[in-house]
Parts: sequence; structure tokens; C-alpha cells
Amino acid sequence: MNVRKAATAAIAAAFVLTAGGAFANSEGSGQPVTDTVITTKVKAELVKDDTTKARHINVTTKNGVVTLSGAVDSPTERAQAAQDAQKIEGVVRVDNRLSVKQ
Repeated sequence: MNVRKAATAAIAAAFVLTAGGAFANSEGSGQPVTDTVITTKVKAELVKDDTTKARHINVTTKNGVVTLSGAVDSPTERAQAAQDAQKIEGVVRVDNRLSVKQ
């Protein structure tokens, strides 16, 4: 399980690093971070966080607004996913549509 999470994090990180050259970001270029880069960084952050089960969380971004959807196991996981998303550079707002499984 941890090997799968580590592999997913490595793949997401590799994509972020390669995408860095293709997409403008606000680190040095003065350009806004694109929605694609934000989505990728949020997904990578969710994979890194042991509290969240990233495979159950869908992430979309439009104009810097991140939408989280899917079903999670607890209110704690729901809140942590929103916190993880909010700390990513370029995120304007998080629309947390995650539901908690009954």
C-alpha cells in the first residue's frame, strides 16, 4: 500500500517537474499558475498526505478555484483534503464537495 502511494507521488512529482517548463508559474516568471499545474500539485499533495486517500478524491481546477469531489471515510479526511488544496500556490478558493461515507 505504501509502495503504491510512493510510486503515485513520484509520478505526480515527475509530472509537476516536467510541466514546469511547459507551463508558466508564478515562481520567477511573473505569470499566473495554470489550472493544470494547480490540479497536478493538489493531487500530489493529497498523495503525500497519509490522512487522505487520494484515489477517492477527484480534483478539478477552473480559474484557480479547486473543486474536490468524491467520497471520503471521515470528516477529518474531508477537512484535511481542503487544507492540502488551499496551501497550493495559485489556489484562489477551494470548493469542497467531498461527501463522508456513511
